[in-house]
Amino acid sequence: MSKIVTGIDVGTYHVKVVIAESADDPRQPPRILGTGYAESRGMKQGYILSHAETSRSIAAAVAQASKAAHVKVKKAYVAIGGIGLDEAFSRGEAVVERGDSEITERDIPRAIAASEKALAPAAILNKKIIHTIPLRFSVDGARVMGRSAVGMKGMRIATETLFITCLERHVADLVAAVEDAGVEVEDIVAAPLAASFVALTKMQKRVGCVLANIGAETLSIIVFEDTVPISIKVFPTGSANVTNDLALGLRIAPEDAEQLKQGAVLGAPYPKKKIDDIIAKKVSEMLKLVEAHLKKIGKDELLPAGIILTGGGSLIQSVSDLAKAALRLPARTAALAEGAATKMQLKDGSWAVAYGLTIWGITQGGDFEVRDESNLSDIFGGAWRWFKKFLP
Repeated sequence: MSKIVTGIDVGTYHVKVVIAESADDPRQPPRILGTGYAESRGMKQGYILSHAETSRSIAAAVAQASKAAHVKVKKAYVAIGGIGLDEAFSRGEAVVERGDSEITERDIPRAIAASEKALAPAAILNKKIIHTIPLRFSVDGARVMGRSAVGMKGMRIATETLFITCLERHVADLVAAVEDAGVEVEDIVAAPLAASFVALTKMQKRVGCVLANIGAETLSIIVFEDTVPISIKVFPTGSANVTNDLALGLRIAPEDAEQLKQGAVLGAPYPKKKIDDIIAKKVSEMLKLVEAHLKKIGKDELLPAGIILTGGGSLIQSVSDLAKAALRLPARTAALAEGAATKMQLKDGSWAVAYGLTIWGITQGGDFEVRDESNLSDIFGGAWRWFKKFLP
């Protein structure tokens, strides 16, 4: 039986909604039934300033998608981004349950829970944990080669874990705005992670890459290595800053600057070199933030698949060339999944988050992978399905 899922991406400038249906083959991407699009109001750098205005924007986009898909939207998966999104790392360990010291699937969630308890209080003050991702395991102090310690023997199992967090106020405001638009929130997903389901291939995730989403007022990145997200970061800058610099540098209206940024040729004779120089300067400043973060985590110039650019800002002229030069890595603009997505004419990577949410909803984070979970204890529920995505 097919499953219909709705994804809502509430950005600073636009709200995008995708309604999709699961394919007959569980390894195929969802088939898009309808899309909706509305101008965002009441938002700044990914967080809500005016609850009522944001809710109306969401309702308008949902209504448009619902009409196109001939589906009444009651529930949805919602992306959260903005400057409130952050990361925290911790290590925790647990005693192996079995008397013969063999590690089972029951031990792993307990070790992960221990790492959450070990988080520094400052790391989660006023914050909500959105995702919990185990990075590596060790047994009795010896690191496990590979991602699973199940079947090994030892007295204690430890894990180093990445926690993706967001300010509690931002989460609560977003959920309230969506629910006031008449839609129940099924789950909250970090926007960079949702985009990765669509914008990145398994090969890119395995060898190492960084996905950069250039929004209107934020630049978010998520770094993958060995198929696992190892870092996430949001910077308070975006494509609107390029528009503002063009408007100031050329002394023109922001509306004209926005068109020039996208490569339009206007009636007035604006020097192309000056336009290119202004764009290059601002984009390079943004990319320096990415480079600094990669240096901080020890991954600068060490990601073979390079940087993949998505979001509305990825449409800026020559942005991939600038990224290649600034980061000294391969660079390209993300393309949406072929097949179902292109049939609905999702024109660019700015739709990656909304479409990625439908994949998340249908697979529960499984990324089209078929899993047999019938032998797992119910007490671990959906959390284990999320953990298992990052195990072999």
